[in-house]
Amino acid sequence: MKTEVPRDPMALRQGDIGLLKSDVATRLLASTELARVAYVAADGTPRVFPMLFHWTGTEIVLSTFEGARKIAALRAKPDVAITIDKATTPPEVLLIRGRASVTDVEGIVPEYALAQHRYAGPEQGAANLAEVDHPGTRMARIAVRPTWVGVLDFQTRLPGGVGVEEFQQRGRGGSPNESHGNDGPGSDSDRDESEREVV
Repeated sequence: MKTEVPRDPMALRQGDIGLLKSDVATRLLASTELARVAYVAADGTPRVFPMLFHWTGTEIVLSTFEGARKIAALRAKPDVAITIDKATTPPEVLLIRGRASVTDVEGIVPEYALAQHRYAGPEQGAANLAEVDHPGTRMARIAVRPTWVGVLDFQTRLPGGVGVEEFQQRGRGGSPNESHGNDGPGSDSDRDESEREVV
């Protein structure tokens, strides 16, 4: 069932894929910021890897060359989390969760070529592609269709799903939700995921 997007997508709860229509998400998905992809490696430990990406309108497409260890790891454990963020003041953050679908490709992944042109510009992008586009080149196309989306702009949407006043009081003595240590009353670890909305 298609998510109904209200007039202001920023009014949606964290997790709603309709947030992809928000101005923050739209800017970041068209940006030249790197996608930081979190996944579980073959040895069971976590990894975060920065990658070029291309947004198709329904999927984030990442690409890597044959032989990369992340290919087998993503096939074995396809659940991923992706962050695309901009270090402005205040920062803008797009958080995405989904499952990676990995497809072997003979030659250059089309979305990889589109990403190269977006990140490097037409001339340098073409030069970058010429360096790797040879007979026998094999790549993996990694497509992630978002199933959970979060947006932070540190103005109206803040970590933990709290209001501006509560967020500004964090760490100050005497605040209503003061945390007395990492796991004390009022800490994020006390809150249920559905209440916090963002992890």
